[in-house]
Amino acid sequence: MINFRVQVPKFARGIVTPAAKTVPAALHLKTGQTFKGRSFGAERSVWGETVFSTSITSYTESMTDPSYMYQILVFTTPLIGNYGVPKNDAATDNWDVGVVLESKGIQCAGVVVADVAERYSHHAAVESIGDWCKRSGIPGITDVDTRAITTLLRDQGTTLGRLAIGQDALLLPPAAEEYWDPSFDNLVAEASTSDSYVLNPDGDVNIAVLDFGAKANILRSLVRRGARVTVYPWNFDFNTVRDQFDGMFLTNGPGDPKHAKAAIANVRQTLKEWDRPVFGICMGHQIIGLAAGLDAYRMTFGNRGHNQPVLALADSGSIRAGRVYVTSQNHQYALTLQDPFPKGWEPFFINCNDSSVEGIKSTAESGKKVWGVQFHPESAGGPLDTIEMFTDFVQECRADKEARKGGQVGLGDAVANAGLFAVMGGLFSE
Repeated sequence: MINFRVQVPKFARGIVTPAAKTVPAALHLKTGQTFKGRSFGAERSVWGETVFSTSITSYTESMTDPSYMYQILVFTTPLIGNYGVPKNDAATDNWDVGVVLESKGIQCAGVVVADVAERYSHHAAVESIGDWCKRSGIPGITDVDTRAITTLLRDQGTTLGRLAIGQDALLLPPAAEEYWDPSFDNLVAEASTSDSYVLNPDGDVNIAVLDFGAKANILRSLVRRGARVTVYPWNFDFNTVRDQFDGMFLTNGPGDPKHAKAAIANVRQTLKEWDRPVFGICMGHQIIGLAAGLDAYRMTFGNRGHNQPVLALADSGSIRAGRVYVTSQNHQYALTLQDPFPKGWEPFFINCNDSSVEGIKSTAESGKKVWGVQFHPESAGGPLDTIEMFTDFVQECRADKEARKGGQVGLGDAVANAGLFAVMGGLFSE
């Protein structure tokens, strides 16, 4: 018998990937619970408000949504990171607004997942979620039971937390008085742009946007419908320039809407004195409601995810009363449902799960054209059930502009002049 002895070259050891070091991590909740796992992303500890999202996709969009500022985001979907992270650069033109995701970087304070995907597969991916978090200074914890965490947050409500990484994870949990509560701060002021800027300057209808922490797809949805968009800081007094514009849009944003007192006062004056179209989403919807005389309250655990059903209570544009729409949402606060509603206003949508107010609108008798919705018609991610609300709004701005340009031109003539926008649904039947 002949023995063959194969000599393995020493350099072959180099092709074996060394085991990654395991860094301990712990999620401490102010209510006393601790969940231990391992770290991914940045090796730093953070404080924040621990919330959960039921979205099963679009983790990159969720993590870059400014409404998650200072929040430790728990994903209920077990596997996160399997399709990696794309390059976050896009053109700034009549089709896009400079980024692929919802902002230039990660907005949440930290990330909690049951099983992080260290390998990814997608044609547009350039890095893993772990590398992205590390590069961005955002810590993450994995190998924890997110079902148990979500059950706690659902039962006891959104809870202050500490994401402890490395040596911090080996220490005793913080005392209750050590936890930091971001809800006491005006987060809108931090999330908003500090300077005004213009997108799609050649657009045929001029829309002002008050930025409370805008998702990029809101701006993208306006630009792609032909609007010239001027974005202003949250506390800018729109009333000083309002007659230059054909409509006003109020964006989403983080935190308690009652901290945005300057915006509420400015919008109250706009609603009282201005009769051109106004549309608000999420925080913008809450600001409109507070300016109209409604109250807002903090929900137990909020609504976060891409699967929230809402019932339409009135016809308007592409929206039909009695129909249930599935929506994308991210909010902790909601407007209070009251009877009667303030004069000139009516409920527009109601949540099918918890009966919270999901939309308000001006009445036909008020002579105003104002809409506010708690959900995100622009999705990113999520269903596109209500995306045509952007079309409705921009069409309304165009028709209003044409009517003013023509003096006594009838609304039907204004629509005809708009050409491509003849498919108006029932928007003007009100």
